Amino acid sequence: MFHLWGLLVILITCPLLGAMPLIAWITYTLKGKQLAQIGTGNISVSAAFYHGGKLVGILAVLSEAFKGIAAVLISRLFFPTGSLWELIALIALVIGRYALGRGAGTTNVVWGFLMHDPLIAGFVSLVAAIGLMFVRSREIIKFGVLILLPLLVAVLYSNDLPRIVAAFTLAGLIGWIYKQIPDDMDLPVQEAEGETQQIMGYLNSGEQGIVTLDEELEPEIFGAKASTLSQIKRWGYPVPKGWILAPFDDPVVLIDFLQPSTLSPLVVRSSAIGEDSEQASAAGQYATILNVTSKQELEEAIAQVQASYNNPAAVQYRRDHHAKDEAMAVLIQPQVQSVFSGVAFSRDPIAQQGDAVVIEAVSGSASQVVSGKVTPEQYRVFVVGEDKLTTLKFEGEGKIPQPLIKQVAYLARILEKRYYGIPQDVEWSYDGQNLWVLQARPITTLLPIWTRKIAAEVIPGVIHPLTWSINLPLTCGMWGEIFTIVLGDRTRELDFSNMATLHYSRAYFNASFLGEMFLEMGLPPESLEFLTRGTKMSKLPLASTWENLPRLTKLLQREICLENEFKQDYRHRFIPGLTRLANELIEELSPNQLLTRVDLVLDLLNQATYYSILSPLSAAIRQAATGVKDEQIDHSITPEVSSLRSLSLLAADTKEILPDIDPARVFEQLAETPEGEKILYEFQEIVEDYGYLSELGTDISVSRWKEQPHIVRQLFIQLVQGNEPPNKDESKKRQQGFVQKRVDLKGRVTEIYSRLLAELRWTFLALEKIWLESSVLQQPGDIFFLKLGEVRRLAAEADPALRNQLSEKVGNRRSQFQQDSQITQVPPLVYGYNPPHPIDSPIDTADNILLGIPASQGQATGLVKVLRNLQEVGEIDKGIILVVPYTDSGWAPILIRAGGVIAEAGGKLSHGAIVAREYGIPAVMDVRGATYLLQDGQKVKIDGSKGIVELQEFFT
Repeated sequence: MFHLWGLLVILITCPLLGAMPLIAWITYTLKGKQLAQIGTGNISVSAAFYHGGKLVGILAVLSEAFKGIAAVLISRLFFPTGSLWELIALIALVIGRYALGRGAGTTNVVWGFLMHDPLIAGFVSLVAAIGLMFVRSREIIKFGVLILLPLLVAVLYSNDLPRIVAAFTLAGLIGWIYKQIPDDMDLPVQEAEGETQQIMGYLNSGEQGIVTLDEELEPEIFGAKASTLSQIKRWGYPVPKGWILAPFDDPVVLIDFLQPSTLSPLVVRSSAIGEDSEQASAAGQYATILNVTSKQELEEAIAQVQASYNNPAAVQYRRDHHAKDEAMAVLIQPQVQSVFSGVAFSRDPIAQQGDAVVIEAVSGSASQVVSGKVTPEQYRVFVVGEDKLTTLKFEGEGKIPQPLIKQVAYLARILEKRYYGIPQDVEWSYDGQNLWVLQARPITTLLPIWTRKIAAEVIPGVIHPLTWSINLPLTCGMWGEIFTIVLGDRTRELDFSNMATLHYSRAYFNASFLGEMFLEMGLPPESLEFLTRGTKMSKLPLASTWENLPRLTKLLQREICLENEFKQDYRHRFIPGLTRLANELIEELSPNQLLTRVDLVLDLLNQATYYSILSPLSAAIRQAATGVKDEQIDHSITPEVSSLRSLSLLAADTKEILPDIDPARVFEQLAETPEGEKILYEFQEIVEDYGYLSELGTDISVSRWKEQPHIVRQLFIQLVQGNEPPNKDESKKRQQGFVQKRVDLKGRVTEIYSRLLAELRWTFLALEKIWLESSVLQQPGDIFFLKLGEVRRLAAEADPALRNQLSEKVGNRRSQFQQDSQITQVPPLVYGYNPPHPIDSPIDTADNILLGIPASQGQATGLVKVLRNLQEVGEIDKGIILVVPYTDSGWAPILIRAGGVIAEAGGKLSHGAIVAREYGIPAVMDVRGATYLLQDGQKVKIDGSKGIVELQEFFT
């Protein structure tokens, strides 16, 4: 037990010891500098020397030596001197040093190992000192020590396998950390604290070897252009070899190494810090020198490129784009002898939409295209596909071979995918044998990227201004709180209202913003789509995941406690609040009282939004982690399923007492018998219990069941007419409690959230009724064309100008809403802030196949019925394949009568997918363009396991 306590003490105290920012405190106290905000942002001994000078550096060494020695001494309180546990303590110390203290822990380990084994530590230190005198390369010495140290342990303690493993683990951990964080010693010597420049110059003199594109390059040191090309080259794509001169480095070594000639000309290019970034491309601002054929020309070209950083036009460009003044790195490459060359835009920068790759090409050098001196040939290649790209359409004629243009298009789209979907501007060249990438950078005019995919599931359809003015701050504000839990102060200056917007009166999420947030949190940028829609997720970015592990742990704690937190709020907030709302006579309230009621609902909705975001994400995470199949999960607690089951059971009882059913007189027939009257009473209770449901629950402008009971009556009659839904095997359910608990929680949260939105709608309708009677508003529905702030000002009579302009304002918004409602196909992605009117992009139907997300397993063949809203319902049976724009809870009774479901929006967790799985109906979600590509009466076959829709009779 004593040793167990010792292990716990080591695992708790050593990481905390490593995390103590002693170096930061010393530097700030003596120099007034915040190390976390300057240089590389590391809090390390080298950073202390670089930014603080000799005294600060010496004190930093002593402070870190103290930590390493202390870790070993802590171990000796519980274990024998020189034991394996001293190495475990150093490993724990290094983990804390990196994860929380933003440093590598080299000094800690050196002094700690000196305490642990003076013989090995002394020998390794001697070898390192001698090696530094001769080699003078910090990289070689660092990694040489990391190899030598565990090898010596293995030789001297060959019978102690745990000690050997611990030594190799410690060395491997430090080596991995070296690869994750930059070193302040690599920063320009000239910018170091004056008294340390000489020693840094000595240490770096052996470091300035020849840097090539084969190495991993930091954009903060070598510029984004060189960094990007090195990354593309290491990915395996064809990039000409290149050499990079960092800012302030002496070019003599590189000039002496290179041998330019008329037979082997070089091109000297800028790679400025901040160039080719997502914020600013800096295209054409800096010099590029071609046909460098001698060392003297090379020296002059390097100087010319470096000087171009301070050209007045370049300085003004940086000011206009609010970019910092940094420095200029220089990239030198062999000049490709181009047969054809040009630029490719992975998305059309003019149309700002669609699947077209736009290519401009010429015979000869690509510089002719970017210089604008030659009119290039223009091509448009429409490309679709995920893993395998396909050309749907080719536009353009000229000298350039069509296969080459297609190859360029595929390359541009592949690089876009590599860079998380950010559209790329790719400069390319073809020398007769190889297609070379000369440059790749984001198309800044197409940023940010807005995605409809997730938003269409959360709040589909055309959205009224009042709905949006409420949903936007609720959703974005709560996401902001979740991000802040993980990222802390890094979110302080972020505006989370930029996370979503309206285009064409539809909701879009900012994919660029969300991707950056997820990457910052240590998660793949497509995490949200993976969790909510079941799409593929890339590998975790280990560096940022490790860095944010403590805060991600906080988020995990929230997830673990989610159910208990909800139960507390359910008892103490939601139930009392909903009870109060239900007991108020809303028709008797004044406008100010109604606004007070609105505030109460919004306060409850704010907390409910927290659960409505985390509960489905939690369920998705648990399901992904455990591998539980969708079919093994019971969604009976969700309102759409529970209401449907209640109506279905009541319909089954109705069939028993009405052997001869007249669809036009079902309710009259029931009223004729006591048993029928009981069913009518139970039906009315269902309408009351689920009166908050609607065709679109998240939109408060849409009528609820309570307001239109005839819709429920019609659905009930159709259930009575139809066959009884199949009984599902309940034995498979509830076994997966770890996942099922979160799914049940999601169902309860959905009910609370939907009830609150319904109460909010009814409150605004009561306010609208007052304003219609007093002629403030002109016609029913006008209130939904106001924004919440405007409603408040009108109720307070605090804005006479608004009241005078109200009719015109509402009329304009209603007109825009109706105009946007006529757009049948909005793009799934929007690029930039000012999207043009959407155009129909080609969708690949050459093989009579449409693809989507598999949502409910099984196959079905039938005739298409396109149903854009619940007002268009008609006769539906198992021979019908329903094609819908989206599926919300109100659609449930319709879906179960069909043989299959195809939806334009949604994923595995959407309402339609859940209902389809509950009743064994094949379903495919996220089928782009389904409602206008498919036609009533068309025969299709769907495969809900593979996400395939096969057009057996395709109409053009």
